[in-house]
Amino acid sequence: MTSWLAAFLHRPSLVDFVDILVVSILIYEVLKLIRGTRAVQMVFGVGLFVVLFYGSRWAHLETVNWLVRNLAGYIVFAVIVLFQSDIRRALAHFGRAPFFRYLAKAESAQETIEELVVAVNMLSTQRIGAIIALERQIGLRNYIEGGIPLDAVLSYDLLLSIFHPSSPLHDGAVIVQDDRVAAAACFLPLTVNPRLGKDLGSRHRAAIGLTEENDAVAIVVSEETGGISVVVDGGIERGLDADELRARLRSLVLQRRAKGAPQKKREAQLT
Repeated sequence: MTSWLAAFLHRPSLVDFVDILVVSILIYEVLKLIRGTRAVQMVFGVGLFVVLFYGSRWAHLETVNWLVRNLAGYIVFAVIVLFQSDIRRALAHFGRAPFFRYLAKAESAQETIEELVVAVNMLSTQRIGAIIALERQIGLRNYIEGGIPLDAVLSYDLLLSIFHPSSPLHDGAVIVQDDRVAAAACFLPLTVNPRLGKDLGSRHRAAIGLTEENDAVAIVVSEETGGISVVVDGGIERGLDADELRARLRSLVLQRRAKGAPQKKREAQLT
């Protein structure tokens, strides 16, 4: 016992710190996952078996100790079967950790752009008005909290359902964070720029007002003409087709310029 304690005390302090930090984070994440679920009962059950195991060894209850040791293997399989949904949720949660999200960010962004282009193109064909705001470096939490929270995986089916005229969520903007629809029916600030053209409707003015305040990218579909516009930094690019929209979003969302893609000349905000 003395030699073990001496060896432990002579270990490098940095290694001990990292060791304790990793274990603490794992315990914290596990506690967050099981909070409010039936897995809490499982934890108490496992704790009871641990107490019985060591208690029976300490009290020399050989029969109880033998029973606990033989049941341990079956309990593991029972836990996997009974709590498979919670285990899947836990693994999915760890898979969405910042480190793994960083590795899959480029691929996820490409898929998000494709879903957006397909949805916007269909909305344009059907002349259904829409406004979609893409969050970048500056958060849009204030606008998200003012809308209807969804936190759903982005897909063109979801966007079409939201902006369908019969949907209660169609009146307002959709805010996208990474590859998820954070909220719908969000109301954005209208620009007060007096030099804007009179042909710009409330959706275009809301998109311009939003991008004047932060670095978000807004996509607007005109209800009257079906025209597609992209708004960045208070400037609007109108009349884009699907290919041009895809190239523009790639250059904005992926933070690089799309090579060889045709782009509309940025319109000045003048009448």
